[in-house]
Amino acid sequence: MRLFAAEFLKILRRTHMLLPRDSHPASSLYFNGAFIIKALKENDKELSLIDLYMETKRHRDMPIAIFVLALDWLFLADAICPNNNGSIKLCS
Repeated sequence: MRLFAAEFLKILRRTHMLLPRDSHPASSLYFNGAFIIKALKENDKELSLIDLYMETKRHRDMPIAIFVLALDWLFLADAICPNNNGSIKLCS
């Protein structure tokens, strides 16, 4: 049982940026990822990285570092798919 608790604590430490407990929820990757998904849904097409960032900034002014981290998280969660030409789209 102690091994399970130790593994659980490791997982909690790794997911701290996804759902922070001690900072404002607007700094979480979940929150910022939602604005990226919103920008992709509104355009209903593939967007280049720069175009996607500009569209996302229309809804939420986020730093590029947070944008890239949220983009990475969405890719790992299979929510977005990169294309061979460098554009990004929602996975179906």
